Amino acid sequence: MKLLGSDTSPYTRKARLVLLEKGLTHQYLITPPREPGSPVAQHNPLGRVPTLLLDDGTAVYDSPVICEYLDGLNDRPVLIPRGDPVARMRVRRWEALADGIMDSAVVIRLEGLRPPEKQEAATLTLHGNAITRALALAERELGGRAWCEGSALTLADLALVSALLYLDLRQAERGWRAGYPGLAAWSAPVLARQSVRATVTP
Repeated sequence: MKLLGSDTSPYTRKARLVLLEKGLTHQYLITPPREPGSPVAQHNPLGRVPTLLLDDGTAVYDSPVICEYLDGLNDRPVLIPRGDPVARMRVRRWEALADGIMDSAVVIRLEGLRPPEKQEAATLTLHGNAITRALALAERELGGRAWCEGSALTLADLALVSALLYLDLRQAERGWRAGYPGLAAWSAPVLARQSVRATVTP
């Protein structure tokens, strides 16, 4: 398998973390889709990363689809619950919350790249408030637990830490650790995992 992605993409990081945590043999190819000659659009009509290329040439895209496919390849560990539909829903809901943080942070990033006079204040406020609400909810839902769902690492944890790392990269001024100490305490051991450290560019 080959994963086409970008080091700055939080969605790519989420897929990489699943690959690493499950010990799946793969190649990670840094292929920002906007760079000249990028092969991403050849495999993914949406021209987005991550894109997973299977050995038979099949392209899998959209990070939730990639992560679900990868999780089904082995049980070491199971990252999306299989036998409990409620637990499965909760893990996928966490993923949706984390992906929503990423979505809004990307919008803010793109808006910030526009000339100041062309930036839409309403857009920045809308998505900034969405991130604030999502972080507050994550803090409340965690309630001091070690894991987002159950008693072990799941996709929920990998998605959430990917979102938080993207805030570190693109919204350092937000200072989310100071505002959400419970979330900061939860994140410390997750950030220390070998898989997470492997995806953080020095």
